[in-house]
Amino acid sequence: MHLILAGATGLVGSAVLDAMLKISDVTRISILSRRSVPMAEAANDARINVIIHTDFSSYDSSVLQKLGDADGCVWALGISQTLVGKEEYIKITKDYAVAAAEAFQNIPSTTKKPFNFVYVSGRGATFTPGLMTPLYGRVKGETELLLAEMRRKNPDFRAATVRPAWVDDADHAAIKPYIPGDKGFVLRSITVGVLGPVVRVANKASWSPTGPLGVLLTEMAMGRFDDEQACAGKGYHTLDGGFKVVDNVGMRRLGGWDEKK
Repeated sequence: MHLILAGATGLVGSAVLDAMLKISDVTRISILSRRSVPMAEAANDARINVIIHTDFSSYDSSVLQKLGDADGCVWALGISQTLVGKEEYIKITKDYAVAAAEAFQNIPSTTKKPFNFVYVSGRGATFTPGLMTPLYGRVKGETELLLAEMRRKNPDFRAATVRPAWVDDADHAAIKPYIPGDKGFVLRSITVGVLGPVVRVANKASWSPTGPLGVLLTEMAMGRFDDEQACAGKGYHTLDGGFKVVDNVGMRRLGGWDEKK
């Protein structure tokens, strides 16, 4: 399968890239990035094609040709709302994802097949924001609804969203050299060091370890969890038109995370 990845230099994107590299059925990996991707360079894998793309709001025919015959995409591009202003956050979180989803419906294909678009949202995203809803919850919810409408209009565009909770890379050595730091890195590291062990043991419903998370997102982009019978249950629901919403509990169930030692 040919999969697209956006956000490969981030925490979730690094986990997804690691999973894609380890799944033999993934025969092509097209990475959209503004800059070089150190993890891809270190992998030195012929399946990877890093496409330097500076404007995530626009995709011309030459870019779409490079993505030809793609089966799906994991859209892991994002940023914390604490690192940018409101308008920039909306552009990165919502506008870029919607622009890509619209463009990817026109990717050249030699065979008629569905395209799986997996949007990495987050716990707190909501379709019914209130006065106290944080910016990220409102914007991610709005993005999900726009993607749901695209799927309703085009059933071959199989968009879905996942809402991970605390994304934890503690046991994921393969991606540690490539995880970016930011101005809140030290404080976050201290917090994780204190609270992490408690969450991992006593509150697994709020825990998204990067190893299995990357595998699940990759498998969703491959279309392995679009079947209603396989996915019905707690933590997973479907909107009119087939748009799937998978929260952290549903992700743990679908991926069998709690069944694995």
